[in-house]
Amino acid sequence: MPQIRVAIIGLSASAITSWAASAHLPYLLSPRGRTHYEIVALLNSSVSAAEAARATFNLPCSVKAYGSPTDLAKDRDIDMVICCTRVDVHFGTIEPSIRAGKAVFVEWPLAENLARAIELTGDEPFPNSIIGLQGRVSPVTLRLKELLASGAIGKVLSSHVLSFGALLPRDALPVGMEYFAERKYGGNPIVIENGHTLDWVHEVLGEFAEFESRMQIQRPEVNILGADGAIQKKIGTDVPDLLTIQGNLKSRDGVGGTAEGALLTHVFRHGTPFKGKPGLTLTINGEKGELLVTIGERFLFLEDPASILLHDHVTDEVKEIKWDWNDWQKELPIKARGVAELYERYAEWVESGKSQVNSGREWPTLEDAVTRTKQFETIFAQYDEVDRK
Repeated sequence: MPQIRVAIIGLSASAITSWAASAHLPYLLSPRGRTHYEIVALLNSSVSAAEAARATFNLPCSVKAYGSPTDLAKDRDIDMVICCTRVDVHFGTIEPSIRAGKAVFVEWPLAENLARAIELTGDEPFPNSIIGLQGRVSPVTLRLKELLASGAIGKVLSSHVLSFGALLPRDALPVGMEYFAERKYGGNPIVIENGHTLDWVHEVLGEFAEFESRMQIQRPEVNILGADGAIQKKIGTDVPDLLTIQGNLKSRDGVGGTAEGALLTHVFRHGTPFKGKPGLTLTINGEKGELLVTIGERFLFLEDPASILLHDHVTDEVKEIKWDWNDWQKELPIKARGVAELYERYAEWVESGKSQVNSGREWPTLEDAVTRTKQFETIFAQYDEVDRK
């Protein structure tokens, strides 16, 4: 089977953040990744920037360097385009390739707003794509889904999530990331860091039938930090740093389903948790028992320890539920493990002739990204209507 030929957008020698290098390259350049994929091109702001990235990451001279999304889209030797840029650049860099019929792997969020997301996809199913919501395929998520499906706690009655945003300082941004303080750009902790968590929670429990949300801006000014960590200036922000959501989940029939009207309460606060406390706590209360999930501050990539406990209401016993990465994932850096699973599942589908996806081997697509973007559109609309008045 021929390899899937990929082009990476945003693999930069000078980028402030290095997600393409830390989360994508380790798998794509691994022996396992090379059996399915081949990096054949890079796209950056200019051809020279792409050439610099190629040299920095020791990629072969045969890897083409592009500075134009249109030129990249015309290259018939590229099967998939991987977009790892800041969110407000996603549309312009991937739209030509989508129109050319190429597959795309786009990091979350898909675009800076719902209108742009729908313009990219047409609000239609988009199977030949991946959205970077890798929390859906993390071992913790998969283990929780197994437990619910087995009926370990019976029908789900309610669930509570408390999470914190620890990827950035609570009151500061690095220089060059000022755009995180402006909603119009679409990239901020509420949508990105919290969005990843909210997505995998919905993967476990199902979507809201209806919900209400509230947000606040607790710190209306943030510091901008130079490379040395010193404060260069202060800027105002219109991005909320506290979010609460409460709503009824759609009912799910069968063993381990969700009861009619089951309530999900979700709270996210930007900034680290109380010192020594978990970065994420999730409880799932059922008819026969309750699950407690706790993960340290760096919970988004499972870099910190994650624990799953089951309280059996019948026996009143509490036991630890084991989970683990696959052996092949353990050979990769932690940030690359979930992303690698997305690549693996997509490759299985392509190599099977793009037939029906095997049950349990699904991956999130651009269609799923539009669903989550619609949810955030509603969240911000409720904020504009109630909290900003």
